[in-house]
Amino acid sequence: CILCAIRDHAKDIASLEVFRTEKFIVSVNLYPFNPGHVMIFPLRHIENIADLTTDEVMALHELTIKTINILKEEFKPSGFNVGYNLGSFSGASISHIHLHIVPRFPNELGFLDVIAHTRVMVVDPYNICERLKKRFN
Repeated sequence: CILCAIRDHAKDIASLEVFRTEKFIVSVNLYPFNPGHVMIFPLRHIENIADLTTDEVMALHELTIKTINILKEEFKPSGFNVGYNLGSFSGASISHIHLHIVPRFPNELGFLDVIAHTRVMVVDPYNICERLKKRFN
């Protein structure tokens, strides 16, 4: 699992981790839809959203709010998409549950551009990773 490899600091995996709590990791998406597109995922390998404990759900909610506030400060987006891709037909390519937070901006590429399997690199995810590490710390 790529997210478990990030969690375990695997040497052969590029990590875009920006923040870690005792239960979750915030990571920049390697193929972002927009600047600041991050994923939050649990440290323990969970494939079913129903397997999150009540404590994890609360911690995830608090971290989601913190992350959105940081993204607002750093990128000044006009809005956000927040959600999961559950199952292969939803676009999920990683079974380890992860929450996407995608800042939205006027005059951006639409999701149809992305859904058409085009990898549009709107920003350097490594640069975004460094910017967000500063904000979280």
